[in-house]
Amino acid sequence: MIPQGPLRRSRAIQNCSAAVTALLLWGCTTGYLSRIEPTSSKWEKAIQAFETSDQSSPPAESSVLFIGSSSIRMWKTLQTDFPDVPTINRGFGGSQIVDSLYYAPRIVLPYKPSKIFLYAGDNDVAKGKTARIILRDFKRFVARVHQTLPETEIHFIAIKPSISRWNLADEMSQANRMVERFAERDSRLHFVDIWTPMLNSEEKPSPDLFLEDGLHMNRKGYEIWAAAVAPFL
Repeated sequence: MIPQGPLRRSRAIQNCSAAVTALLLWGCTTGYLSRIEPTSSKWEKAIQAFETSDQSSPPAESSVLFIGSSSIRMWKTLQTDFPDVPTINRGFGGSQIVDSLYYAPRIVLPYKPSKIFLYAGDNDVAKGKTARIILRDFKRFVARVHQTLPETEIHFIAIKPSISRWNLADEMSQANRMVERFAERDSRLHFVDIWTPMLNSEEKPSPDLFLEDGLHMNRKGYEIWAAAVAPFL
């Protein structure tokens, strides 16, 4: 039988060790976040516009937040696609994952959303970032959100297949797989597969889903997205 004194000391040491580990992890995360910079200064104007809108018409807490690049910005039918769900659109075109991370204190955390749907990674790959970097940046976005809002669900909308960027499909597909595997480890994380339903019978992007630029989607493309997102709402 182990004496109670040594047992209490052992537990105290374990608790102290766990606390120190948690503190170190928190310090590493916050230290990294203090070094994050946006990929372009031009986003500042868009973020200020969001903040002005928030002052005049504050979004309801516990809404569902959609954030990311132009595919989110151009999703103008969120309210009609999900009429029973209060939504917030905070897409700013051309952005990458680190941009949503950098501006999270201004256009994510104040809303205290119940769910977040992030679409980013498309522009990341186009700018030369690898699947591993995309996964790393998504992990850091998750860490930043859950540091303040530990109960918020985060949904990664898969990087979409597009005609104009089909030459980057392999890296995009790999990034999707890596994020999906990561999301499977945490019940608060989800992977929304829009890649598969956007491919035709030849396993290529369906041309009838896109605008003339071959990158951005038309209404038919957004109908596929809405159908993929709906089960998570």
